[in-house]
Amino acid sequence: MSHNSAPLVVVMGVSASGKTTVGQLLAQRLGVPYAEADDFHPAANVAKMRAGHPLDDEDRRPWLDEIARWLTGHAGSGGVVSCSALKRRYRDRLASAAPYVFFLHLDGSPELIAARISARKGHFMPPGLLATQFADLEPLGDDEAGAAIPIDGTPQETVALAHTAVTAS
Repeated sequence: MSHNSAPLVVVMGVSASGKTTVGQLLAQRLGVPYAEADDFHPAANVAKMRAGHPLDDEDRRPWLDEIARWLTGHAGSGGVVSCSALKRRYRDRLASAAPYVFFLHLDGSPELIAARISARKGHFMPPGLLATQFADLEPLGDDEAGAAIPIDGTPQETVALAHTAVTAS
């Protein structure tokens, strides 16, 4: 990293791209805490998604604010948090909360991710909302600190690529 503190990473991507798995494994490998973005959602957001309705920007605002607070609190000590962070303005909000935030975009084909989300059990995000997430996804800009990592390998392979991207930044 370009500074002296531990890395502060947002693992981003559409639902079922592996944010939780990769985020937990990466945090363990980096020796920093991990936070699950789903835990920051207000109950109303979870209920809306369970009912098959996509969140809008106003729904996401308090959720992003809570994640931003977590990032601010871990700016000096480092951490990894999962967050879809699909739109540039969401990432800008998170990046403004703490210096040196690195965005790790877990990148996979719609077909691969659709297969993953269909196989997932017990999550509030229904497969029918995946298309809305891909429609909202804005790839990382050249001026954003981050990297896109392919997810077509094993979780361990993805984490190895992620670790290299984070530590090389």
